[in-house]
Amino acid sequence: MRYMKSQMKLLVRDNKELQARLKVLMEEMNLERTFALKALYHSEVADGGKYQAAYQALDLPTE
Repeated sequence: MRYMKSQMKLLVRDNKELQARLKVLMEEMNLERTFALKALYHSEVADGGKYQAAYQALDLPTE
C-alpha cells in the first residue's frame, strides 16, 4: 500500500475524527497541510492502522 495524497484528502474529508487529528498535527507540530497529511497516513492508516480498510476502499474501482 502506498501513500497517495488524493486518497488521503478524500479520507480526511469524509471523517470528522481525522479532520480534527489533522488540525492538531498542523498546529502542535507546526506542519504544512501536505506534511501533516503524510504524517497522519503513517500514524493512522499504514501498517494495519485504524483507517487502513477505509483508505484501501477508496482504491476500489467504481462502476
